[in-house]
Amino acid sequence: MGTPSLPDAGATAVAPAMVTQRPRPRRRNKRLKAWFPYLLVAPAVIYLFLITLYPGVYAIIQSFHAVKFGPWQPVGFANYVKLFNDHQFWGALWNTFVIGSISLTLQCLIALTLAFYAYRDPWVQGWRIIFLVPMLFMPSAVAFIFKLAFLDARVVSDLLIRIGLIDGNLAIQSSIWMSRGLLIIADVWQWTPFLFIIFVAALQGQDEEVEEAARLDGASWAAIFWNISLPLMKPVIAVALILRGIDITTMFTNVFIITKGGPAFGTETISYFIYRTGFKFFNFGYASAASVVMLIITIIIAQLVVKRAFVSVRT
Repeated sequence: MGTPSLPDAGATAVAPAMVTQRPRPRRRNKRLKAWFPYLLVAPAVIYLFLITLYPGVYAIIQSFHAVKFGPWQPVGFANYVKLFNDHQFWGALWNTFVIGSISLTLQCLIALTLAFYAYRDPWVQGWRIIFLVPMLFMPSAVAFIFKLAFLDARVVSDLLIRIGLIDGNLAIQSSIWMSRGLLIIADVWQWTPFLFIIFVAALQGQDEEVEEAARLDGASWAAIFWNISLPLMKPVIAVALILRGIDITTMFTNVFIITKGGPAFGTETISYFIYRTGFKFFNFGYASAASVVMLIITIIIAQLVVKRAFVSVRT
């Protein structure tokens, strides 16, 4: 029998060195680990603070001062008292309510109707982007298109005259309700697809087995929609209407380009009133007070709508 070979001394000397040279895992700082998620969202929070919170606080402070081109002069609640006695402010608020409510109602009805007929269609599921084409236009471009079609170039009036429906050009600029109707048509055309795509997504996200069970029991598609699908959509509808309602209260581009608030302030919305007060009469404190009042009204209405929609679903 041969003698067993002894291990090399050099190898035994190198092995411990190799073991000790292995990199140890670095221990992360617990404080850095805790703050890391906040560091990731910090840029977005700072951006939102700069564009929303800071201007809002600035406007609230400014509303308690008389601000033109000189130094600020504290006036307390004088701007708010003057505002509640200003018939032009209440007229702008009423115009915003009328135009916004009619436009929002038409958009909701048209979007729900289209969603009812299209949400199970595979073509709609594959080509939803086509329905968003009106939203891809800039609001100023849409306003200029409708202004050219109805006012400047009078394309619509010429077509109606050739068909024989009217004898002369439409007197839109001299009629308050026709001017309001033009603003409503422009807003409905551009923003109905926004509600449509939300409603279609809400319908397609519902459980198909519930609909199939109701259909096997003999329920029609209309009955299924009104009794099953629509009640389940109430929170989605409420949120979508709030988003569009907030956007409508800030309607400025169409008014500025198409009607300029006329005739006789009949189409002046609250946003155009704030613009005219601040940038034509340079009464920035008074304009800030109007914006603060409108913000409070918007928050109250949005809170009531959301609360009622979600409570009705829970019950």
